[in-house]
Amino acid sequence: MTKRRVVVTGLGAVTPLGNTTQEFWRRLVAGESGVGPITAFDASDFATRFAAEVKDFDADSLIGRREARRMDRFSQYALVAAREAIADAKLPEDQEFKNRVGAILGTGIGGILTFWHNSDVASKNGTWSKVTPFFIPMLMANASAAHISMQFGFRGPFFSAASACASANDAIITAYNYVVLGDCDAMIAGGTEATISPLAVGGFCSMKALSTLNDEPTRASRPFDKERDGFVLAEGAGILVLEEYEHAKARGAKIYCEMLGYGQSADAYNLVAPDPESMGVELALNRSLKQSGIGPGDVDYINAHGTSTPQGDVAESQAIERVFGADTKVAVSSTKSMHGHALGAAGGIEGVACALAVDNDVMPPTINYEVPDPDCTLDYVPNVARKAPVRVALSNSFGFGGHNSVLVFGKVR
Repeated sequence: MTKRRVVVTGLGAVTPLGNTTQEFWRRLVAGESGVGPITAFDASDFATRFAAEVKDFDADSLIGRREARRMDRFSQYALVAAREAIADAKLPEDQEFKNRVGAILGTGIGGILTFWHNSDVASKNGTWSKVTPFFIPMLMANASAAHISMQFGFRGPFFSAASACASANDAIITAYNYVVLGDCDAMIAGGTEATISPLAVGGFCSMKALSTLNDEPTRASRPFDKERDGFVLAEGAGILVLEEYEHAKARGAKIYCEMLGYGQSADAYNLVAPDPESMGVELALNRSLKQSGIGPGDVDYINAHGTSTPQGDVAESQAIERVFGADTKVAVSSTKSMHGHALGAAGGIEGVACALAVDNDVMPPTINYEVPDPDCTLDYVPNVARKAPVRVALSNSFGFGGHNSVLVFGKVR
Protein backbone atom coordinates (compact mmCIF):
# COMPACT_ATOMS: atom_id res chain seq x y z
CA MET A 1 0.00 0.00 0.00
CA THR A 2 1.32 3.44 -0.91
CA LYS A 3 1.98 5.54 2.19
CA ARG A 4 -0.34 8.52 2.33
CA ARG A 5 1.50 11.81 2.73
CA VAL A 6 0.61 14.17 5.57
CA VAL A 7 1.00 17.95 5.50
CA VAL A 8 0.44 20.76 7.99
CA THR A 9 -2.30 23.13 6.82
CA GLY A 10 -3.23 25.02 9.99
CA LEU A 11 -1.52 26.37 13.10
CA GLY A 12 -2.80 27.72 16.41
CA ALA A 13 -0.98 28.95 19.49
CA VAL A 14 -1.70 30.28 22.97
CA THR A 15 1.68 30.91 24.60
CA PRO A 16 3.62 33.11 27.01
CA LEU A 17 4.85 34.99 23.91
CA GLY A 18 1.40 35.70 22.50
CA ASN A 19 -2.06 34.25 22.06
CA THR A 20 -1.98 33.94 18.27
CA THR A 21 0.43 32.14 15.97
CA GLN A 22 1.48 35.39 14.33
CA GLU A 23 2.35 37.10 17.62
CA PHE A 24 4.08 33.98 18.94
CA TRP A 25 6.28 33.70 15.84
CA ARG A 26 7.08 37.42 15.72
CA ARG A 27 8.34 37.46 19.30
CA LEU A 28 10.07 34.09 18.99
CA VAL A 29 12.14 35.25 16.01
CA ALA A 30 12.84 38.53 17.82
CA GLY A 31 14.36 36.59 20.71
CA GLU A 32 11.98 37.95 23.34
CA SER A 33 11.30 36.33 26.70
CA GLY A 34 7.85 35.45 28.00
CA VAL A 35 9.12 34.78 31.53
CA GLY A 36 8.27 36.98 34.52
CA PRO A 37 7.16 37.00 38.17
CA ILE A 38 4.21 34.71 38.92
CA THR A 39 0.91 36.60 38.97
CA ALA A 40 -1.48 33.63 39.29
CA PHE A 41 -0.91 33.38 43.04
CA ASP A 42 1.31 34.76 45.80
CA ALA A 43 4.62 32.97 45.25
CA SER A 44 6.63 35.00 47.76
CA ASP A 45 7.32 31.96 49.96
CA PHE A 46 8.45 29.70 47.11
CA ALA A 47 12.04 28.95 46.13
CA THR A 48 11.06 29.85 42.55
CA ARG A 49 8.85 32.91 42.17
CA PHE A 50 8.61 33.23 38.39
CA ALA A 51 7.19 31.34 35.41
CA ALA A 52 6.24 31.76 31.76
CA GLU A 53 2.54 32.62 32.06
CA VAL A 54 0.02 33.20 29.29
CA LYS A 55 -0.95 36.88 29.41
CA ASP A 56 -4.18 38.73 28.62
CA PHE A 57 -6.22 35.57 28.09
CA ASP A 58 -9.88 36.47 28.66
CA ALA A 59 -11.71 33.15 28.55
CA ASP A 60 -15.12 34.73 29.04
CA SER A 61 -14.84 36.83 25.89
CA LEU A 62 -13.05 34.16 23.87
CA ILE A 63 -15.27 31.23 24.77
CA GLY A 64 -18.31 32.64 26.56
CA ARG A 65 -18.74 32.98 30.31
CA ARG A 66 -21.06 30.01 30.74
CA GLU A 67 -18.89 27.56 28.79
CA ALA A 68 -15.62 28.91 30.15
CA ARG A 69 -16.75 28.29 33.74
CA ARG A 70 -17.21 24.60 32.87
CA MET A 71 -13.69 24.19 31.49
CA ASP A 72 -10.32 23.97 33.19
CA ARG A 73 -7.72 26.40 31.92
CA PHE A 74 -5.90 23.71 29.96
CA SER A 75 -9.06 23.00 27.95
CA GLN A 76 -9.65 26.70 27.38
CA TYR A 77 -6.17 27.11 25.92
CA ALA A 78 -6.66 24.08 23.68
CA LEU A 79 -10.02 25.22 22.34
CA VAL A 80 -8.81 28.73 21.49
CA ALA A 81 -5.63 27.44 19.82
CA ALA A 82 -7.60 24.79 17.90
CA ARG A 83 -10.09 27.40 16.74
CA GLU A 84 -7.23 29.44 15.28
CA ALA A 85 -5.65 26.39 13.61
CA ILE A 86 -8.94 25.24 12.09
CA ALA A 87 -9.71 28.73 10.77
CA ASP A 88 -6.17 28.97 9.41
CA ALA A 89 -6.58 25.65 7.56
CA LYS A 90 -9.98 26.69 6.16
CA LEU A 91 -11.23 23.13 6.54
CA PRO A 92 -14.37 22.13 4.61
CA GLU A 93 -17.65 22.55 6.48
CA ASP A 94 -19.60 19.55 5.12
CA GLN A 95 -20.45 16.84 7.62
CA GLU A 96 -19.13 14.02 5.43
CA PHE A 97 -15.66 15.54 5.74
CA LYS A 98 -16.10 16.26 9.46
CA ASN A 99 -16.88 12.60 10.04
CA ARG A 100 -13.29 11.87 8.96
CA VAL A 101 -11.63 14.45 11.23
CA GLY A 102 -10.47 13.70 14.77
CA ALA A 103 -8.31 15.27 17.44
CA ILE A 104 -5.61 13.93 19.72
CA LEU A 105 -4.13 16.28 22.29
CA GLY A 106 -1.33 15.72 24.72
CA THR A 107 -1.33 16.89 28.32
CA GLY A 108 1.07 15.90 31.03
CA ILE A 109 -1.10 16.75 34.03
CA GLY A 110 -4.56 17.86 32.89
CA GLY A 111 -6.91 19.83 35.13
CA ILE A 112 -4.67 20.49 38.09
CA LEU A 113 -6.08 24.01 38.55
CA THR A 114 -9.54 22.53 38.97
CA PHE A 115 -8.17 19.97 41.42
CA TRP A 116 -6.36 22.64 43.45
CA HIS A 117 -9.28 25.07 43.53
CA ASN A 118 -11.92 22.53 44.56
CA SER A 119 -9.68 20.94 47.19
CA ASP A 120 -9.10 24.41 48.61
CA VAL A 121 -12.83 25.23 48.60
CA ALA A 122 -13.71 21.96 50.32
CA SER A 123 -10.99 22.45 52.94
CA LYS A 124 -12.00 26.01 53.77
CA ASN A 125 -15.71 25.17 53.97
CA GLY A 126 -15.22 21.90 55.81
CA THR A 127 -17.46 20.02 53.39
CA TRP A 128 -17.17 18.35 50.01
CA SER A 129 -20.67 19.55 49.12
CA LYS A 130 -19.09 22.77 47.82
CA VAL A 131 -17.21 20.90 45.08
CA THR A 132 -18.55 21.91 41.66
CA PRO A 133 -20.62 19.28 39.82
CA PHE A 134 -18.33 19.93 36.87
CA PHE A 135 -15.26 18.87 38.86
CA ILE A 136 -14.75 15.53 37.09
CA PRO A 137 -15.53 16.72 33.53
CA MET A 138 -13.20 19.69 34.03
CA LEU A 139 -10.43 17.60 35.56
CA MET A 140 -10.24 14.74 33.07
CA ALA A 141 -7.35 14.83 30.62
CA ASN A 142 -9.51 14.08 27.57
CA ALA A 143 -11.73 17.12 28.14
CA SER A 144 -9.68 19.33 25.82
CA ALA A 145 -10.17 17.01 22.85
CA ALA A 146 -13.85 16.51 23.68
CA HIS A 147 -14.56 20.25 23.65
CA ILE A 148 -12.99 20.57 20.20
CA SER A 149 -15.11 17.69 18.90
CA MET A 150 -18.32 19.19 20.28
CA GLN A 151 -17.66 22.73 19.09
CA PHE A 152 -16.75 21.81 15.52
CA GLY A 153 -18.81 18.67 14.95
CA PHE A 154 -15.84 16.44 14.21
CA ARG A 155 -16.64 12.74 14.60
CA GLY A 156 -13.31 11.03 14.09
CA PRO A 157 -11.19 9.56 16.91
CA PHE A 158 -10.84 11.89 19.90
CA PHE A 159 -8.69 11.30 22.96
CA SER A 160 -5.64 12.50 24.87
CA ALA A 161 -2.07 11.26 25.08
CA ALA A 162 -0.21 11.36 28.38
CA SER A 163 3.54 10.78 28.35
CA ALA A 164 4.67 13.70 30.52
CA CYS A 165 6.69 16.25 28.50
CA ALA A 166 6.56 14.06 25.37
CA SER A 167 2.74 14.07 25.39
CA ALA A 168 2.18 16.54 22.56
CA ASN A 169 4.68 14.85 20.25
CA ASP A 170 3.13 11.48 20.94
CA ALA A 171 -0.32 12.95 20.24
CA ILE A 172 0.90 14.36 16.92
CA ILE A 173 2.47 11.03 15.98
CA THR A 174 -0.74 9.14 16.74
CA ALA A 175 -2.78 11.64 14.74
CA TYR A 176 -0.31 11.41 11.87
CA ASN A 177 -0.75 7.65 11.71
CA TYR A 178 -4.55 7.96 11.48
CA VAL A 179 -4.09 10.03 8.32
CA VAL A 180 -1.30 7.83 6.90
CA LEU A 181 -3.43 4.70 7.31
CA GLY A 182 -6.46 6.31 5.67
CA ASP A 183 -8.72 6.27 8.72
CA CYS A 184 -8.99 10.07 8.67
CA ASP A 185 -8.45 12.83 6.12
CA ALA A 186 -7.41 15.40 8.71
CA MET A 187 -6.55 15.52 12.40
CA ILE A 188 -6.28 18.25 15.01
CA ALA A 189 -3.17 17.51 17.06
CA GLY A 190 -0.87 19.09 19.61
CA GLY A 191 -0.72 19.71 23.33
CA THR A 192 -2.09 21.87 26.11
CA GLU A 193 -1.16 22.54 29.72
CA ALA A 194 -2.07 24.94 32.55
CA THR A 195 -0.21 24.03 35.73
CA ILE A 196 0.96 27.33 37.22
CA SER A 197 -0.51 26.81 40.69
CA PRO A 198 0.87 26.49 44.22
CA LEU A 199 0.55 22.72 44.00
CA ALA A 200 2.56 22.29 40.78
CA VAL A 201 5.15 24.96 41.49
CA GLY A 202 5.57 23.59 45.00
CA GLY A 203 6.02 20.07 43.67
CA PHE A 204 8.68 21.07 41.16
CA CYS A 205 10.41 23.22 43.76
CA SER A 206 10.57 20.22 46.09
CA MET A 207 12.23 18.27 43.28
CA LYS A 208 14.70 21.14 42.81
CA ALA A 209 13.88 21.02 39.11
CA LEU A 210 13.18 24.74 38.60
CA SER A 211 15.60 27.60 38.08
CA THR A 212 15.90 29.90 41.10
CA LEU A 213 17.18 32.98 39.27
CA ASN A 214 14.46 35.09 40.88
CA ASP A 215 16.24 38.43 40.44
CA GLU A 216 16.54 38.00 36.65
CA PRO A 217 13.67 35.78 35.50
CA THR A 218 14.00 36.63 31.78
CA ARG A 219 17.55 35.19 31.93
CA ALA A 220 16.57 32.08 33.88
CA SER A 221 15.89 29.72 30.99
CA ARG A 222 19.37 29.28 29.49
CA PRO A 223 19.56 25.93 27.66
CA PHE A 224 23.04 24.57 26.96
CA ASP A 225 24.64 27.48 28.86
CA LYS A 226 27.14 26.40 31.50
CA GLU A 227 25.36 28.41 34.22
CA ARG A 228 21.88 26.90 33.70
CA ASP A 229 20.23 25.80 36.94
CA GLY A 230 16.84 24.33 36.06
CA PHE A 231 13.82 24.80 33.85
CA VAL A 232 11.17 27.54 33.83
CA LEU A 233 7.60 26.30 34.21
CA ALA A 234 5.26 27.45 31.43
CA GLU A 235 1.72 27.02 30.17
CA GLY A 236 -0.19 27.27 26.90
CA ALA A 237 -1.23 25.25 23.86
CA GLY A 238 0.11 24.54 20.40
CA ILE A 239 -2.12 22.96 17.74
CA LEU A 240 -1.43 21.69 14.22
CA VAL A 241 -3.90 20.62 11.55
CA LEU A 242 -2.53 17.50 9.84
CA GLU A 243 -4.12 16.75 6.49
CA GLU A 244 -3.69 14.20 3.74
CA TYR A 245 -1.57 15.81 1.02
CA GLU A 246 -3.76 15.12 -2.02
CA HIS A 247 -6.85 16.30 -0.18
CA ALA A 248 -5.11 19.52 0.85
CA LYS A 249 -3.71 20.11 -2.64
CA ALA A 250 -7.07 19.50 -4.31
CA ARG A 251 -8.77 22.18 -2.25
CA GLY A 252 -5.91 24.67 -2.66
CA ALA A 253 -4.96 24.75 1.00
CA LYS A 254 -1.97 26.67 2.30
CA ILE A 255 0.69 24.06 3.16
CA TYR A 256 3.29 24.98 5.75
CA CYS A 257 5.32 21.80 5.54
CA GLU A 258 5.08 18.04 5.33
CA MET A 259 5.35 15.72 8.31
CA LEU A 260 7.82 13.15 7.05
CA GLY A 261 7.88 10.79 10.00
CA TYR A 262 8.88 10.29 13.62
CA GLY A 263 10.91 8.27 16.08
CA GLN A 264 9.98 7.02 19.54
CA SER A 265 11.82 5.14 22.28
CA ALA A 266 12.12 4.58 26.01
CA ASP A 267 15.11 5.18 28.27
CA ALA A 268 14.27 2.21 30.52
CA TYR A 269 16.36 3.99 33.13
CA ASN A 270 14.67 6.24 35.72
CA LEU A 271 11.28 7.83 36.37
CA VAL A 272 12.55 11.42 36.48
CA ALA A 273 16.28 11.48 35.65
CA PRO A 274 17.57 11.33 32.07
CA ASP A 275 19.82 8.45 31.09
CA PRO A 276 23.33 9.96 31.24
CA GLU A 277 24.29 7.73 28.31
CA SER A 278 21.23 9.05 26.37
CA MET A 279 20.77 5.71 24.61
CA GLY A 280 17.00 6.19 24.32
CA VAL A 281 17.38 9.65 22.78
CA GLU A 282 19.87 8.26 20.28
CA LEU A 283 17.43 5.48 19.35
CA ALA A 284 14.56 7.94 18.83
CA LEU A 285 16.71 10.20 16.63
CA ASN A 286 17.93 7.31 14.50
CA ARG A 287 14.43 5.89 14.17
CA SER A 288 13.08 9.29 13.10
CA LEU A 289 15.62 9.48 10.27
CA LYS A 290 15.03 5.90 9.13
CA GLN A 291 11.25 6.16 9.25
CA SER A 292 11.35 9.43 7.28
CA GLY A 293 13.72 8.04 4.67
CA ILE A 294 16.37 10.71 5.21
CA GLY A 295 19.96 10.89 6.37
CA PRO A 296 21.69 13.10 8.95
CA GLY A 297 22.95 15.40 6.20
CA ASP A 298 19.38 16.21 5.11
CA VAL A 299 18.53 17.87 8.45
CA ASP A 300 19.19 21.60 8.74
CA TYR A 301 17.59 22.41 12.10
CA ILE A 302 16.68 20.69 15.36
CA ASN A 303 14.30 22.24 17.85
CA ALA A 304 15.80 20.66 20.94
CA HIS A 305 14.02 19.54 24.06
CA GLY A 306 16.63 21.72 25.79
CA THR A 307 14.94 22.43 29.12
CA SER A 308 17.91 24.21 30.74
CA THR A 309 18.61 21.44 33.23
CA PRO A 310 22.21 20.46 34.01
CA GLN A 311 21.88 16.77 33.11
CA GLY A 312 19.23 16.83 30.40
CA ASP A 313 20.92 19.33 28.07
CA VAL A 314 24.20 17.41 28.13
CA ALA A 315 22.52 14.07 27.42
CA GLU A 316 20.56 15.50 24.48
CA SER A 317 23.56 17.31 23.00
CA GLN A 318 25.74 14.25 23.15
CA ALA A 319 23.07 12.03 21.58
CA ILE A 320 22.69 14.50 18.69
CA GLU A 321 26.46 14.53 18.23
CA ARG A 322 26.62 10.74 18.08
CA VAL A 323 23.81 10.52 15.51
CA PHE A 324 24.85 13.47 13.34
CA GLY A 325 28.62 13.27 13.80
CA ALA A 326 31.16 15.25 15.81
CA ASP A 327 31.66 17.67 12.90
CA THR A 328 27.96 18.14 12.18
CA LYS A 329 26.77 21.49 10.84
CA VAL A 330 23.16 20.98 11.98
CA ALA A 331 21.78 23.99 13.83
CA VAL A 332 20.16 23.29 17.21
CA SER A 333 18.12 25.70 19.31
CA SER A 334 15.84 25.55 22.31
CA THR A 335 12.90 27.91 22.06
CA LYS A 336 12.15 27.08 25.70
CA SER A 337 14.69 29.80 26.43
CA MET A 338 11.89 32.20 25.46
CA HIS A 339 8.55 30.47 26.18
CA GLY A 340 9.64 28.21 29.03
CA HIS A 341 8.77 24.54 29.46
CA ALA A 342 5.06 23.89 29.03
CA LEU A 343 5.30 20.19 29.92
CA GLY A 344 2.66 18.28 27.94
CA ALA A 345 2.10 21.27 25.65
CA ALA A 346 5.78 21.77 24.86
CA GLY A 347 5.83 19.61 21.71
CA GLY A 348 2.71 21.33 20.36
CA ILE A 349 4.16 24.80 20.79
CA GLU A 350 7.51 23.69 19.38
CA GLY A 351 5.78 21.85 16.53
CA VAL A 352 4.22 25.16 15.52
CA ALA A 353 7.69 26.75 15.71
CA CYS A 354 9.19 24.01 13.51
CA ALA A 355 6.45 24.27 10.89
CA LEU A 356 7.05 28.02 10.67
CA ALA A 357 10.84 27.54 10.60
CA VAL A 358 10.48 25.28 7.54
CA ASP A 359 7.94 27.58 5.89
CA ASN A 360 9.96 30.77 6.46
CA ASP A 361 13.54 29.43 6.34
CA VAL A 362 14.25 30.95 9.74
CA MET A 363 15.86 29.23 12.72
CA PRO A 364 14.68 30.66 16.06
CA PRO A 365 17.47 31.37 18.55
CA THR A 366 18.50 30.03 21.92
CA ILE A 367 18.52 33.20 24.01
CA ASN A 368 20.53 33.65 27.23
CA TYR A 369 23.38 31.62 25.75
CA GLU A 370 26.37 33.37 27.28
CA VAL A 371 28.83 30.88 28.80
CA PRO A 372 29.55 27.85 26.59
CA ASP A 373 29.44 24.48 28.32
CA PRO A 374 32.36 22.25 27.30
CA ASP A 375 29.97 19.27 27.46
CA CYS A 376 27.56 20.91 24.98
CA THR A 377 29.46 21.53 21.76
CA LEU A 378 26.85 22.03 19.02
CA ASP A 379 25.72 25.14 17.13
CA TYR A 380 22.89 26.43 19.34
CA VAL A 381 21.89 29.45 17.17
CA PRO A 382 22.94 31.73 20.03
CA ASN A 383 20.77 34.72 20.95
CA VAL A 384 19.80 35.85 17.42
CA ALA A 385 17.51 34.13 14.89
CA ARG A 386 19.20 32.90 11.72
CA LYS A 387 17.89 33.23 8.18
CA ALA A 388 18.96 30.02 6.49
CA PRO A 389 17.40 27.21 4.41
CA VAL A 390 15.41 24.77 6.51
CA ARG A 391 14.74 21.77 4.30
CA VAL A 392 14.12 19.43 7.22
CA ALA A 393 13.55 20.19 10.89
CA LEU A 394 13.35 17.83 13.85
CA SER A 395 11.38 18.53 17.03
CA ASN A 396 12.61 16.69 20.14
CA SER A 397 10.48 16.05 23.22
CA PHE A 398 11.46 13.89 26.17
CA GLY A 399 9.34 13.19 29.24
CA PHE A 400 9.55 11.92 32.81
CA GLY A 401 9.30 8.16 32.68
CA GLY A 402 11.90 8.01 29.92
CA HIS A 403 9.63 8.85 26.98
CA ASN A 404 11.51 10.04 23.87
CA SER A 405 9.62 11.37 20.88
CA VAL A 406 11.00 13.06 17.74
CA LEU A 407 8.98 14.64 14.92
CA VAL A 408 10.31 15.24 11.40
CA PHE A 409 9.02 18.14 9.29
CA GLY A 410 10.19 19.06 5.79
CA LYS A 411 9.43 21.15 2.76
CA VAL A 412 6.88 19.63 0.39
CA ARG A 413 8.60 18.17 -2.64
